Amino acid sequence: MLYPKNLEEKINFNKIRELLKDECTSSLGMDFVDKMSYSKDIKLVNRLLDQTDEFKRIIESGELFPSSNFTNIYPYLEKAKIEGTFLYEDEFHEVKLSLFTLSKCIEFFLDHEEEYLQLFQLLGLVNLNNDLLRAIERIIDEKGKIRNNASKDLSLIRSQILYEENRLRKVLERIFREARSKGLTPDDASITIRGGRMVIPVLAENKRKIKGFIHDESATGQTVFLEPAEVLDINNELKDLEYMESREIQKILTQLTDTLRPYIPELRKAFHFLGMVDFIRAKARFAIKTNANRPLLEKSRQLNWTNARHPLLEFALKQQGKKVVPLTIQLDHNKRLLVISGPNAGGKSVTLKTVAMVQYMLQCGLLVPLDESSVCSIFDNFFIDIGDEQNIENDLSTYSSHLMSMKYFTQFADKKSILFIDEFGTGTEPQFGGAIAEGILLALNKTGAYGVITTHYGNLKQVASKNHGLVNGAMRYDVDKLEPLYQLEIGKPGSSFALEIASKIGISKDILAYAKEHIGEERVKYDRLLTKLENEKVKYEQIIAENQRKERLLDKRLQEYTELKETVDKNKKQYIQEAKAEAKALLDQVNKKIEASIREIKESKADSAIAKKVRAEIDTLKTQVKPDKKEIHQPEIKIIGGEIQEGDYVRLKDNGAIAQVLSIRKKEAEISIGDLKSKVKLSRLEKISHNEMKKEKKTFAKRTGFDTNLKMMDFSPNLDIRGKRGEEILSLVQNFIDDGFMLGLKDLRIVHGKGDGILRDLTRNLLRGMNSVAKIEDEHADRGGSGVTLVTLKS
Repeated sequence: MLYPKNLEEKINFNKIRELLKDECTSSLGMDFVDKMSYSKDIKLVNRLLDQTDEFKRIIESGELFPSSNFTNIYPYLEKAKIEGTFLYEDEFHEVKLSLFTLSKCIEFFLDHEEEYLQLFQLLGLVNLNNDLLRAIERIIDEKGKIRNNASKDLSLIRSQILYEENRLRKVLERIFREARSKGLTPDDASITIRGGRMVIPVLAENKRKIKGFIHDESATGQTVFLEPAEVLDINNELKDLEYMESREIQKILTQLTDTLRPYIPELRKAFHFLGMVDFIRAKARFAIKTNANRPLLEKSRQLNWTNARHPLLEFALKQQGKKVVPLTIQLDHNKRLLVISGPNAGGKSVTLKTVAMVQYMLQCGLLVPLDESSVCSIFDNFFIDIGDEQNIENDLSTYSSHLMSMKYFTQFADKKSILFIDEFGTGTEPQFGGAIAEGILLALNKTGAYGVITTHYGNLKQVASKNHGLVNGAMRYDVDKLEPLYQLEIGKPGSSFALEIASKIGISKDILAYAKEHIGEERVKYDRLLTKLENEKVKYEQIIAENQRKERLLDKRLQEYTELKETVDKNKKQYIQEAKAEAKALLDQVNKKIEASIREIKESKADSAIAKKVRAEIDTLKTQVKPDKKEIHQPEIKIIGGEIQEGDYVRLKDNGAIAQVLSIRKKEAEISIGDLKSKVKLSRLEKISHNEMKKEKKTFAKRTGFDTNLKMMDFSPNLDIRGKRGEEILSLVQNFIDDGFMLGLKDLRIVHGKGDGILRDLTRNLLRGMNSVAKIEDEHADRGGSGVTLVTLKS
């Protein structure tokens, strides 16, 4: 049950329909948008959400799916069902193209049954093979014309037409040449057609010099278009052949229409499927534009939403370069009716309309703009009372119209209902309006209904705090700046901040003192208490946020230390093993040399010259295996100097490590050494060239045993970062580009999706700062468009 009748207009859902129609590719999908309606069937809503979510995945994956020729052929079917009628060539051409699209859609879902099960199940609507498509293709060519071989008679007729046209042209050209040589034709003239017959242009004063029939004349009257008597019979023959061709084409089209006629019932079902596919794709496109998701749907009634946004408000703010403040809300059987209070223009009505819009979108089968971890429910009844319903014809005042709505709500609301009331109780004397609103609120609470109510009445805040099932909510307010924060806080009432706002505006202190006196000391103290609570909440939130930031930083440093220690321990063991192996090899070499020397001396019977020679060889070997007292030589890296900027490669002066600068803040830089990030002072860094960085990578590869062939086998030129957070993609993209560059690849592909474009902008800004990247651009529109970035690396 929906109330009132113009509910969709009240919440601006009609605008959502228009935006969905913009995403459709044909009237087939638009018809489904018009038919879309609010459903209380949880199974149906789940199925609709799954279908849209699956199509959203198809679009984001970049897989090829038919995107054109979703033609509405129902008018052609109506025409074809009448015996004796026939469809024209262009109409059959449209039917053929749409049947081809239908065939491709069916083929896609058959190939992806397991991935897109809900969409695959739509194929149950289709009971049509490709026989009709093949029959049309045999008659209609790619340009939408009847093929020459559509029938034997048509083939003969068209062959004869070509023969006669060639014969006609030859005769006319001969006559035209003769006329031109005699100066009977204009200088720049040529053979042309008038009235469907080939003619030659002749100067008006010479028209009597050539026998024939005049069919037309130029605008100036200086030229006439004459059909020579010599070609009259040929032109007549051509006309007869054209009539024969027309009759044969009509005969062929009539037969083809007769072939189509038995398929009309199946075609209606098949194009119902095609329209549904267009509609679901439109919903998926809209979901991507609004960053909408498929939430969890529970039978137990609850609203546990995170980061909900009003799509229309978000679009409007985006055009102004602003961001919407997302809404987090929790309602359950203990806290069903949320009473929101707060200052004017603080966001109460926006919050109410956001909840109403998202809930209505959900029950119409649309993905909704909130986090996918959010939990939603289905309600049978949807009631709303927003705005001024004053009606002069029915003699209804604004307050009377609100009371009519309240009467309806209290009569028909139940635990399966969700209701929305904006500015509850206003429109009449506050003392009486507040009392009536209080009674209605308690009555609505007894029905077990869920909903959101906005108000300024203090007595309603008190009722909400004392009764089970009701809960207060406040719109956050910056008390120091006296500006709204547009954030909902559930659990406490909000102050209207009327006195504070009046004071800021500059209202006289005497007026404010008078107001405080007549408001009553108790009411003023109550409002002051709310203001004090708001101040303390802001203060403690700042403290908590700072502590959380420090904890995160501490955890990060601890993790970095642990990773560094593990790396050192691992390398230490590796170096010891390598040293042992090298020492063993040297020892074996020395032993072999000593044994060979002893054998040589014995064989020479201690000849002094031989012994001297052997001793010299042993001394040379000693020199080779003797440890170098100096430090192990590292390849010298050229320092290029200059100011260090983001993206530059640098070397740490104290340990020689090579790193890349991620960001610079004052005298400190954030650097990355592989996957390890750290902050160091700029004075500890030396700027090196990109070529030196390449050399260091090659040295590193030799040092660590980097196997290029194995890396190439494991490496994929496609990187999918959808769903990743901004801080996660930095190392992923950096390593991906570095690996691709080291392997000598030219083209790479990064899939980040479209959404709000945040991931795309982060990725591309990062790529622009990489010296190994030559060019970045969008993927082809059919393979993901701006949701995919193509990266071309430097040679």
